[in-house]
Amino acid sequence: MVLASFLFATMGVCVKLASADYAPGEIMFYRGVTGAVVIWMLARSRGMSLRTSVPMTHFWRSLSGVIAMFLWFYALGNLPVATAMTLNYMSSVWMALFLIGGAAMLGSARVDGRLVATVLLGFGGVAAILRPTIEHDQLWHGLIGLLSGVISATAYLQVAALARAGEPEVRIVFYFSIGGAVFGALTTLWSGVHGHTLKGAALLLAVGLLATVAQLMMTRAYSTGRTLVNASLQYLGIAFSFGYGVLLFNDRVTWMAVGGMLLIVCAGLSATLLRSRAAPPDTANAPLET
Repeated sequence: MVLASFLFATMGVCVKLASADYAPGEIMFYRGVTGAVVIWMLARSRGMSLRTSVPMTHFWRSLSGVIAMFLWFYALGNLPVATAMTLNYMSSVWMALFLIGGAAMLGSARVDGRLVATVLLGFGGVAAILRPTIEHDQLWHGLIGLLSGVISATAYLQVAALARAGEPEVRIVFYFSIGGAVFGALTTLWSGVHGHTLKGAALLLAVGLLATVAQLMMTRAYSTGRTLVNASLQYLGIAFSFGYGVLLFNDRVTWMAVGGMLLIVCAGLSATLLRSRAAPPDTANAPLET
């Protein structure tokens, strides 16, 4: 999980660098194609079939996942790396908010006060991060990054449904990669295709390889380790991204931003703990793979 978090943060850096020459849809297309090829080769080497009996569930999971990824790539291209990464990691807090909303819709007499506190803590962290790290003309980009976390939370629900249906992790990642390639190709028809340079091609290849390997490592960690431990280590991605931002992009270091990140980490861990206690094992352990 530590290595997966590092690779995801490194992928975020590559996305930000590639954003200077490519649109988010183009990056998604090449990331999806690379991931699909790697997963197909892995499945073939293991003698594993990629046929599925639940194509529509894969479709909805891929749709929500690729939209979240598109918004996240957009945010990465326009915000500090650590800020975009942290806003995307709000997905666990959004899941807690969904649980509160579901209890209200079902007329539950009791809403867990700890979930409410978790959501408020997470939003406090967002406010602390956005104020010192985002300029006035970047507020739109910050909202896009926040929305990517919301949609990532819905993608989690689909991953959990696929896990309950008995779909192996390799198959889930494969169809997600296919969905990313298709979505990226469609958006590229609108934004246009850019020419390649050696640096640009290397960055696109790196995004695809880093994301695929990190996804497989993260899935393996969640399938063999404890949920809360994995969730804790996964938030190292924020720390790695923060270090990259300072070293490579001269991002500002402010105590308010650091404090906001810590609030979101605490809120995310609390939400994960509460969800893992309330949900069945397969749902609690299903990893979010956007």
